[in-house]
Amino acid sequence: MIQLRQIRKAFGDNVVLDGVDLTIQSGETAVLLGPSGVGKSVLLKHINGLLRPDAGEVWVDNLLVGQLDKRQLSQLRSRIGYVFQFGALFDSMDVFENVRLGITNEDLFQDMDYCRTRIQACLEHVNLPSDTVVKYPSDLSGGMKKRVGIARAIAGEPDYLLYDEPTSGLDPVNADIIDALVEKLQDELNVTSILVSHDVRGSFRVADRLALLKDGKVVATGTPGELRDSDNQDVREFLERDFGSSTVTER
Repeated sequence: MIQLRQIRKAFGDNVVLDGVDLTIQSGETAVLLGPSGVGKSVLLKHINGLLRPDAGEVWVDNLLVGQLDKRQLSQLRSRIGYVFQFGALFDSMDVFENVRLGITNEDLFQDMDYCRTRIQACLEHVNLPSDTVVKYPSDLSGGMKKRVGIARAIAGEPDYLLYDEPTSGLDPVNADIIDALVEKLQDELNVTSILVSHDVRGSFRVADRLALLKDGKVVATGTPGELRDSDNQDVREFLERDFGSSTVTER
């Protein structure tokens, strides 16, 4: 379980998070919604300690992230797979080596027989053919790069998957493929997933629960059905302004 308690984060005079409270239950898929620049990605990076709050507490499975030493933080991160917004693949490495970077156990990372087996399994999970291992990022489409990024995130067999805008920059067809993949991995791997997104349609498809951020705070939480039927003015404005309330569907 992940608990965010009164998280505050500012960059200079810009207050990005201003007292965020949120609990994410084990095994669920939670989506952080909100327009660009509202602090969704900043909040996500607090979960694995990439950022530390100016005030408040981040708890992951009864571990207070802000008080972990370097070794403890490394151990926690080994249990958290992170899918970066634009894939963050290394252009000089082929897919095999890019995915191998996700194997967090040093002994297993050095075991090439294990790596070959594990990487093929990860590519199968994200519906990529086995010969993808020899390709370089420049050989891949945008959608394939996203899937390789997800394969790397699951290579270490994490308990948590954090997705930062997994469908950003993709056309609707490829966005649907990634959404379907998020659902598939949730069922196959039994992980806890947290997605950052401004894509309402995709979010309502994959989420067990959603949280809407505005002005540095969580202003509403609920299931897709609860948010779709909500009378909360912030929810109504967000859905109707950007997508039209009649277009969202539940998982």
